[in-house]
Parts: sequence; structure tokens; C-alpha cells
Amino acid sequence: MTLLDALTGPVEAAARALLGCRLTVGPVTVRLTEVEAYSGTGEDPASHAHRGRTPRNAIMFGPAGYAYVYFTYGMHYCLNVVTGTEGTASAVLLRAGEVVAGLERARSRRPTARTDAELARGPARLCTTLAIDRSFYGTYLLEGHLSAPAAPPGPISTGPRVGVTGAHDLPWRYWLTDDPTVSEYRRHTPRLRKI
Repeated sequence: MTLLDALTGPVEAAARALLGCRLTVGPVTVRLTEVEAYSGTGEDPASHAHRGRTPRNAIMFGPAGYAYVYFTYGMHYCLNVVTGTEGTASAVLLRAGEVVAGLERARSRRPTARTDAELARGPARLCTTLAIDRSFYGTYLLEGHLSAPAAPPGPISTGPRVGVTGAHDLPWRYWLTDDPTVSEYRRHTPRLRKI
């Protein structure tokens, strides 16, 4: 089975298939260690496509293998790999990875990281390490950027997604068990409104 075949299947299987893959952007390569699955319209209230197609999320409707990049909290970029069949929205958020090439460049982009394991720990840090911004939106990742691992990556753990309000207990976050680059789990805490 090719990586494209895996990405066109169910989003949970696509998420698992991305673990251990290598993502290269310019001189930096990251081995993916943590991802989160998001399904399409209606069935997953945490998905950006929950309410249907918009100019922002249009790429999520396929075909598989393209980059969906969005800006969050007014300061961070996050990268998703579009999955599933064309016309049905789904994507996998790339949450963390280990820098395996271009370490000096990665360190220069994340000078506040205390250790190399922290360079791409978390979706915003991963994008900073790889110098990904909105211009990467729509890039076809299977030509020169994303490659499957040479061997199975090892044991995989699963648990609830991080920081989402809807369907937060859905166990669609996947990570390489005991990998030091995996981010800490933080459950979404709703903000109380003052009356």
C-alpha cells in the first residue's frame, strides 16, 4: 500500500499511517511523532469543515495529499494533511516531530527551545521549525515533501484530542509511544464569561 492509498482511506487510518513519515521543507526534515484526526462535515464538531465548505477550509474537501495550513490565535500556523476521498472533508493535524535533518537551521528558527526534542513539539512549533506559513497552503505534499517510513515506526498510543471544545474526548490523537518529542496533553478549558 502506498502513502497515497493510506491517505485516501478513513481519517483514523490515515492518521496512523502518517506516524513515522518524514516531512521535508527546504533544508529541514522532521519525522512525525504525533498527529490528530479531524473528520468532515456534520460528524465532527471540532473539524474546520463541520459547518461546510468555506474559502478557508476548501482544500479539506480533497483530493488527499495536499497541505491545509491555517493561522490560529492571531500568531501561529498549523499544518494538516488532507485525507479521504475527494468531496468529503477530512484532514490530519501534524502535532509534533523529531528533527532528523537540518538541525542547525531548525535551532536557528527556534532559539528558545531548551532541547532538540522541543524544536517541533506542538503544531505551531513544528511549523516554525519547518518555516511553514500560509504560502504553503495547497502544496501537494507527496511530491518532494512527505515520504513514508522505511519500516513501521513502533508502538502507537491513542487518546483525546488537544484543546478542542467539540468532541474533545474522541480518541483521535495518535502518537509514537514514549517518544520524547510528543507534546503534553492539555484538555480544553472553557472560558467563563462574566455577566
